[in-house]
Amino acid sequence: MGGLIKGLGSLLAVVLAAGAAWAGDSRDAVEQAISKQVVRGGIVFKTYCTLCHGPRGDGTARAAKLYGKRNLQIQPRDAAYYEQIIRKGGAAVGRSEFMPPWEGELSEEQISDVVAYLTVLGDQIRRGEVLYKTNCILCHGVNADGKGRAARLYDPPPANLRASDKNADYKRMIIKLGGAAMGRSPVMPQWGLELTDAEIDDIVAYLESIKGTDPGS
Repeated sequence: MGGLIKGLGSLLAVVLAAGAAWAGDSRDAVEQAISKQVVRGGIVFKTYCTLCHGPRGDGTARAAKLYGKRNLQIQPRDAAYYEQIIRKGGAAVGRSEFMPPWEGELSEEQISDVVAYLTVLGDQIRRGEVLYKTNCILCHGVNADGKGRAARLYDPPPANLRASDKNADYKRMIIKLGGAAMGRSPVMPQWGLELTDAEIDDIVAYLESIKGTDPGS
């Protein structure tokens, strides 16, 4: 992963270890959010699958052109099919021999996790939620209310995204370009260096879905 992700990972470790009282997210809340199977599966998918299948599983990927006219889009299937093709490869289920068997590379947990993620892959809001929880909760909070574990480190604090009055286009731009480019806090990273436009669109779709809602809803 890039330097930005490594830096945020180090910051997460520091903040999670902090013992001072904080009115925002608890350590348990953060760990619970990032340990959900679908979230873990999203990380496995991005690490191993997006090169060929694309971040949305639609076959729009950097390596897709290497396979000629083959359609690399992931079709809706049941969990048993996904598990079989991941474990044994495409040839085992009558699909492309270029799909490798992953059972020698992935652990049992990773296979179960990525299968869980594939079952929600076709839902843009669910994809966006996974991306949000793997990239944004440290500052903006588990509930996107600006009460992340690291929020107390910054002045001004991270925005409450549930109460935001910004439209989808603005959110897309500030995520891609960073806070400084939009005249906002320079602490907001330039996520366009780490996330694709499709991934940013998914995060924005998730944020729009929770806009104006109660964190408990």
